[in-house]
Amino acid sequence: MKRRRFTPEFKRSIIEQLLSETANPVELCRRFNVSSGLLFTWKKHYAQGKLDSDPSREVELEARVRDLERMLGKLTLENEFLKKALRNSLKQSEKKGSSLPTTAASYAALKGGVN
Repeated sequence: MKRRRFTPEFKRSIIEQLLSETANPVELCRRFNVSSGLLFTWKKHYAQGKLDSDPSREVELEARVRDLERMLGKLTLENEFLKKALRNSLKQSEKKGSSLPTTAASYAALKGGVN
């Protein structure tokens, strides 16, 4: 028996009919001769964006956002670590009576003003 193949456009049109409530699942299954399990699998795929003409674009963007958020968190932690290290270094140099002049930038860093 030959296996039928359905195009993404066909699947999308059936699911859009289902979601718009112009027809109930039983009517759609009978009209297009598909099983209810297949219909609900297509519905799940539709919700996940797998039946879009360019589904990879949305998935790609979501992955990019996750990567950028991860990178932002890492850089924020790194920035905080470097601020603390600079503050500690400046405090130690003040205690030792460093002969280096205190600049406005180093003083601001000591007070937590360096970005």
